Amino acid sequence: MKQKVFRKVVQDASKTMKQKKAVTTVYLTLRALVILTMVAQFFNGNFENVFLCLLTLVLFVLPSILERQLEIDLPDTLEIIILLFIFAAEILGEIQSFYTTFPYWDTTLHTLNGFLFAAIGFSLVDMFNRHERFSLSLSPVFMAIVAFCFSMTIGVLWEFFECLMDQIFLLDMQKDSVINTISSVMLDPAGGNKAAIINDITQTTVTAGGEEIALAVGGYLDIGLLDTMADLFVNFIGAAVFSVIGYFYIKNRGTGRFARRFIPRVLDKTTDRDA
Repeated sequence: MKQKVFRKVVQDASKTMKQKKAVTTVYLTLRALVILTMVAQFFNGNFENVFLCLLTLVLFVLPSILERQLEIDLPDTLEIIILLFIFAAEILGEIQSFYTTFPYWDTTLHTLNGFLFAAIGFSLVDMFNRHERFSLSLSPVFMAIVAFCFSMTIGVLWEFFECLMDQIFLLDMQKDSVINTISSVMLDPAGGNKAAIINDITQTTVTAGGEEIALAVGGYLDIGLLDTMADLFVNFIGAAVFSVIGYFYIKNRGTGRFARRFIPRVLDKTTDRDA
């Protein structure tokens, strides 16, 4: 029974994709690239990356499934960006090591993440505001604030997830930063609350298993804190940008062309479903 339901959902998703030529072209192209990558990773014996490819293929179908289940229409621009975002994060970022090859790859994706989730949060509130089952009349300012808070909440939850993965599986999802100055009250020789400062750090040595190991990194390793703060900051920027865009979209009664590219609309049951 569950297999029949899932098969119907996938068929409905495929039907929806056929109605959007640009989205379908991007989807099929990216899917082909993921499948080729998965085959290559399988023959290389890297089964963790094979799993990432399978996960990516599942994530590719989710936008169409959500469209059908929630009876909404995702703008082509939003859907294409979501597909590209998934591909950039999983295939290019993780498997092709773009996160380490290109220093600003992670920053760019986190900025885009803040923008997209602000759009999604704004869309959810907008749909509630317009849905016939609800009698809400929310101000543009309130909707912008909710969209911003929704995006920041998703960003914080993701950082929680990265920290959890690093602690349990030692994945280093929260990338380390090399710094040359540290200050900490734990280094106060008097055991008080005065921060002791160490400047001009050029090398760090750690003792593990009775053996001293010199870390050839040119300074002291900040274990993920600066990376987390940077991710949240750019998420903040992306969320703030779309919240402002969404505010003027509602303020001008939905006439903004740019905002409409990112805000789903509720399908009219009598017309859109049969189209």
